[in-house]
Amino acid sequence: MDDDGTKGLPVTAAELFDGLGIDYERAFGRLPAQLAAVEWLTARLDAGARVLDVGSGTGRPVAELLVRAGCEVTGIDVSGEMVALAASQVPGARFERSDVRSFDAPEGGFDAVCAFFPLLMMSRAEAAAALKRMAGWLAPGGFLVTATVPADVEDVEIVWMDRTVRVSSFSEEEYLRLQREDCGLDVLHHAVSSFTPDDTRAAPEDHLFTYARRPAPGTEGAEGAEAAEGVDGGDGGDGA
Repeated sequence: MDDDGTKGLPVTAAELFDGLGIDYERAFGRLPAQLAAVEWLTARLDAGARVLDVGSGTGRPVAELLVRAGCEVTGIDVSGEMVALAASQVPGARFERSDVRSFDAPEGGFDAVCAFFPLLMMSRAEAAAALKRMAGWLAPGGFLVTATVPADVEDVEIVWMDRTVRVSSFSEEEYLRLQREDCGLDVLHHAVSSFTPDDTRAAPEDHLFTYARRPAPGTEGAEGAEAAEGVDGGDGGDGA
């Protein structure tokens, strides 16, 4: 086993991303579905909107694009290296080393939460609980925009980017059910796409992106239809 855990014993999420650093951005920083998700979100937010970026990584592209759109951005990440990179690359946002499972945020304190792939190295129970926490941090009418790797697996050991990690995830159907039933969100759009990272250490991946909204009292149907406008798929929802 290499001393840094490469292709050896499983590493934690913090160890994984501390070791990858800027290489993660180089491999995954131009993910088309992620860029489209942020563009969709910012088109629906007012200037000064409060946005939480969970698993903010190097700050690029997500936090950087949100800041450019005039949002007030907070990013959290378990990796100290990622937090340092993000703070240097996106000085217009605030970043802190924190875990979504323990982050202290007020109920309804954000107009939107972005969560692109932060749940994969948790147990299923922890990931489901984290989704509920993030949904609770949304103001009424606020958006939760997420991405995951859809798979019906729990605590599986894999080698990814030359590191051994343990991962869990949900099938597409279960991930959507969690958002609708457990979190009480309106899922406006979901779609699966394939992405090939710009790094030979990572194989092509299927990605599930979802756009969801916390209903505002008395306006659920009208707000959902309005918010879904412009989403590929024609009917304003579930465009997989």
